[in-house]
Amino acid sequence: MGMEERLGANREKLAEKWVDAILGSYPEETRRIWKSGGNAFANPVGETISRCVGEFIDHLIRWDDAEAMADSLDRLIRIRSVQEFSPSQALSFLFLFKKVLREAYFKEMEKSGELADLLRFEAKLDNMAMMAFDIYSKTREELFAMRVDEVKRAHRNIVRRANCVSDVTAGKAEE
Repeated sequence: MGMEERLGANREKLAEKWVDAILGSYPEETRRIWKSGGNAFANPVGETISRCVGEFIDHLIRWDDAEAMADSLDRLIRIRSVQEFSPSQALSFLFLFKKVLREAYFKEMEKSGELADLLRFEAKLDNMAMMAFDIYSKTREELFAMRVDEVKRAHRNIVRRANCVSDVTAGKAEE
């Protein structure tokens, strides 16, 4: 049985372990809230993490739609890129799945001589990580551009208000 079949057969269990590993990068209280489930309105981050992890596993199994994979990555990366994570911490969620897979399958596959299949499959995760890095970089650039635009707007408003105050005081001085 290849890795794709193993993932398909154990999808829910592996997804739950992967979500737990991702949530492990957050403080205990945050983890508890996001793990509680609920819906997209009551728990948007927890729901997004769970949904994206399921999609990631499906993409890794099928490995046929780079655009859909990028869309799934984008949703989770947008969340992690605005948090107080370094780039490596923000993208570590992909490498955490390698740990989940090794804990689940390494010994079994080593004994059966199928370890090369696990390593081949991990190359998919590495490719996914490279795609994620590009998405993360683009997302951070967009975030910085929004911050610069916000500062420019604030500066224009300050200058506009200062000119109005200056105009008002200039008229009184002439009287």
